[in-house]
Amino acid sequence: MYFGNQKFMVAGMSKSGESCARFLLERSAQVYVYDDVVSDNITALSKELEELGAHIVTADKYIDATLICDILVLSPGIPIDNPLPVAFRKQGKAIIGEEELGALFLRATAVAVTGTNGKTTTVSMLNSILNECGIKSSACGNIGNPLISEVDKLGYGDCAVIEISSFQLETLSSLRPHVAIVTNISEDHLNRHYNMENYIFLKSKILRNLRESEFAVLNYDDDIVRDFSRSTKGTTVFFSMNERVDGAYYENGSLYFNGEKYLDVKDMTLNGAHNIYNALACIATAHIMGLDKNKVASAICSFKGISHRIEIIKKSGGVTYINDSKGTNVDATLKAVQAMTEPTVLLLGGKDKGYDYLPLFGEIKDGRVVHAVLYGENRFKLLNSAIKAGFVNFSLCSEFETAVHIAKFISKPGQCVLLSPASSSFDCFANYEERGNAFKKLVEGFDEDVEE
Repeated sequence: MYFGNQKFMVAGMSKSGESCARFLLERSAQVYVYDDVVSDNITALSKELEELGAHIVTADKYIDATLICDILVLSPGIPIDNPLPVAFRKQGKAIIGEEELGALFLRATAVAVTGTNGKTTTVSMLNSILNECGIKSSACGNIGNPLISEVDKLGYGDCAVIEISSFQLETLSSLRPHVAIVTNISEDHLNRHYNMENYIFLKSKILRNLRESEFAVLNYDDDIVRDFSRSTKGTTVFFSMNERVDGAYYENGSLYFNGEKYLDVKDMTLNGAHNIYNALACIATAHIMGLDKNKVASAICSFKGISHRIEIIKKSGGVTYINDSKGTNVDATLKAVQAMTEPTVLLLGGKDKGYDYLPLFGEIKDGRVVHAVLYGENRFKLLNSAIKAGFVNFSLCSEFETAVHIAKFISKPGQCVLLSPASSSFDCFANYEERGNAFKKLVEGFDEDVEE
């Protein structure tokens, strides 16, 4: 890619958009930046980029910019069928995303992780393993640290552990990871991708460029993911909790790779079946990369998890408050609920992503969830599903803060309050991190239990 005679339009001033703009400006490219969201932060960032040489595109001039620019660098938050990329496509011009731009210049070995749930934990755990084994690596991509920000920092002997979302896969075509991991697939983002067929197709794209010298690490227990092995040229390595597969598996309380024991589950800091799956994916990858077994086991057992994923905040009034704001779909929320060991008041709601919530309430009505507080933009859809499933212990409100206080009022000593919304945060928050931090702030204002 020659920067000197190409004009780039960077659309969307998120972390990834800002990083792309700076990357391109540093290489003397002509950069046009655009965002249809008006805020003080975006205005300040746009002015800063303008001082570095960028051209600011306003909402009334973006069509003119599509005629001027050669390449659109599209934020993952903007759908591929948005009028802006459609205008570029009609002119036969290139549309790429931040991870595609990063892939074009990445020198380090790439390990890519996608799936509906478990991506961030798997990426973070694997990054810890690599560091423990003395390999310089960076957890990047959808985890909140753009890949493009790391390409100059990582050399040929280093490793980029990249989380890749379905949104990013819409514009990603050049990445050829040495190892591609698919954790699982269940309903998610159907409001954007329209149906499961499109969603599954996008997830499978992570395997598209693999050759015989690369590896696909796939969840054998997920029928959809297991079938991906039929369409990849890469060498398939499975992981499973249910079968002794050719790869990593769980058996009698321990984790193995092809008969070689790595660790006992009881020694892991993290609990829950979902974390066993994450550890198995990491063991399979570590074995492929020839990493020291004892160091791998040590890193997994000492790994303490990530923020906003079944994260214990504090105990107040005998009630334990748990932040699982990252639980933005039905499957993730069910996994969080299954990890609970005490009666639980569940906070559900936000912006709808096109799910059927009936299976959620069907699963939790006879379990540890003693009450659900339904809030947010999709509260009435949640309410209808709860009633249809015969789940009757619920409260209804509109505001997030009110929902947290209702949960505090309803919960009893010895119980848990779990924020695992099964919905996106975009009805009133910028992202799940902001929602989780709001929950933490509210809970931290509650009186803390003092141990006698």
